[in-house]
Amino acid sequence: MFAEFKPRYITFIAMFTAMEVVLSRFLSVNAWNLKIGFNFVPIALAAMLMGPLWAGLVAALGDFVGAILFPIGAYFPGFTATAFLTGVVLGLFLYKKQSFVRILLAVLINQLILGLLINSLWISILYGSPYMPLLYTRLIQCSILIPVQFAGIVLIWKIVLPQIKKVIG
Repeated sequence: MFAEFKPRYITFIAMFTAMEVVLSRFLSVNAWNLKIGFNFVPIALAAMLMGPLWAGLVAALGDFVGAILFPIGAYFPGFTATAFLTGVVLGLFLYKKQSFVRILLAVLINQLILGLLINSLWISILYGSPYMPLLYTRLIQCSILIPVQFAGIVLIWKIVLPQIKKVIG
């Protein structure tokens, strides 16, 4: 995992982190309890190319750097921890072994457990909102993001990843 360090990973981590910040902070729809965007793309690429811990690092750095440089609300470390776990889950399912089933499982775990259950808990703690009503409103986000992320990651796997592998060898 981290033992598989390659010098080019430093470049990948910087590039994917910057992409995550831009996609998350500038090219997504944000409300205090909903976030719909494509910041999963660089994390999925990191997961496929480098593995779970590196993808987790990209996701956590992207969340932290974005929150510090371009805050949307108060910084809360729980979101950074969830971001790290999101990258780890993608890496566990997608590193060197992509398939439609593995992509679907990764997306479902990330959206239903980490996104819906855990991030809703963080929002509830941060803003003092009741957990269950918040959970119901965030179901909308999940119902949108599950098919979007699944389709996006399949496109990355089938189209983008082979092109990147040709370039980097």
